[in-house]
Amino acid sequence: MNTKFIDLVTLGCSKNLVDSERVIKMFERVNYKVIHNPNKINSKIVIINTCGFISDAKEESINTILEYVNAKKRKQISHLYVMGCLSQRYLEDLKLEIPEVDAWYGKFDWENIISDITKQTPLNNKYERAVTTPSHYAYVKIAEGCNRFCAFCAIPFITGRYKSRPIEEILDEIRTLVQDGVKEFNIIAQDLSYYGLDLYKKQELPRLIDSIAKIPGVEWIRLHYAYPNQFPMELLDVMAKHDNVCKYLDIALQHSSNIVLDKMHRNITNEETESLLADIRKKVPGIHIRTTLMVGFPGESIDEYNQLIAFSKQQRFERMGAFAYCEEDDTFAAKNYNDEISQEEKEARLNQLMSLQENISLELNESKIGKTYKVIIDSEEENYYIGRTEFDSPEVDPEVLIEKKQQLHIGNFYNVKIKEAMPFDLIGEIV
Repeated sequence: MNTKFIDLVTLGCSKNLVDSERVIKMFERVNYKVIHNPNKINSKIVIINTCGFISDAKEESINTILEYVNAKKRKQISHLYVMGCLSQRYLEDLKLEIPEVDAWYGKFDWENIISDITKQTPLNNKYERAVTTPSHYAYVKIAEGCNRFCAFCAIPFITGRYKSRPIEEILDEIRTLVQDGVKEFNIIAQDLSYYGLDLYKKQELPRLIDSIAKIPGVEWIRLHYAYPNQFPMELLDVMAKHDNVCKYLDIALQHSSNIVLDKMHRNITNEETESLLADIRKKVPGIHIRTTLMVGFPGESIDEYNQLIAFSKQQRFERMGAFAYCEEDDTFAAKNYNDEISQEEKEARLNQLMSLQENISLELNESKIGKTYKVIIDSEEENYYIGRTEFDSPEVDPEVLIEKKQQLHIGNFYNVKIKEAMPFDLIGEIV
């Protein structure tokens, strides 16, 4: 059979990307070639893997679908299929609103989309996938769903209840990826802290990460999306023990005001949060903490907002992102709170918070000048190689720019001395 071509567009987070990578591999098994995130239309068949998390992401997904609907009307493509979080959540509405789409699928309905397109039964290995990132790093999803039900978040309605993957299955996947040349493993889940409670009746993230760290060829392990409530403290001992577990933790805190935290249903206080952060920094010296904060949540008075500013000044997070609250369908906040803070005020608060973070980031980066770090090379441009330290996750964190004075190899590690610092990038030279 001749190989057939499909364009697959992935929107949203790295968890969506892993889903797309599994779909790509399943298509390859039935002799279809998938072009991922193409710059131009290459195929008559297009699949869009959508995001439905927040309003901006939903808008991007809708706009992307409509863009390809227009391409279909121009006869540039013949078939358009949509899967992922947006169609999982709004399936019936979307069918009515955009009838030009040939078929809609939920977030996990991979086998049907493949059998409908190819008229063949796909082979579904539990973890086999085609890595679309640069070959030296990959994302590894260790669980689906979420049991937290924060007042503002729709994720549990999209992905369902928490479901941990078995430890041995994850380890097998990582061993396979190592054989394929992957060196850096970004461990992802909507909530890392909960891992194992459903499957093993206890938190097993420390045991999982300890086991991964012992696999030969695993150079870096990075942890994304821990939850502060019920944080597995034994994980800190694992991070301190293994050199290949990056001194990096992505832990979304959302706010510091007890009033706002309570309304958000975060099940943690500011005092408990500060104690946790102090323990993390004490047990893992030099750790870089990435967090996400929210401004403009219903009930966030000026006093609560100023407390968040003071908290950010005190904690001096190495990495921080923030966003303004937007009401999400079906959530507790949407049903029970009035979204009374104006969009203009939300944006003003967000800009002030991010301006503060930019200054903190510059000061922390400047403290790195003259120091030498292990850096992995991700890519090259005309004048620079672009790399990252263990403190930097792909695409979301600062990069290290290295002037092209000698040939470096993509995916290799080098010792780099930092010469200059900017708020969100470093400039260095090979030692």
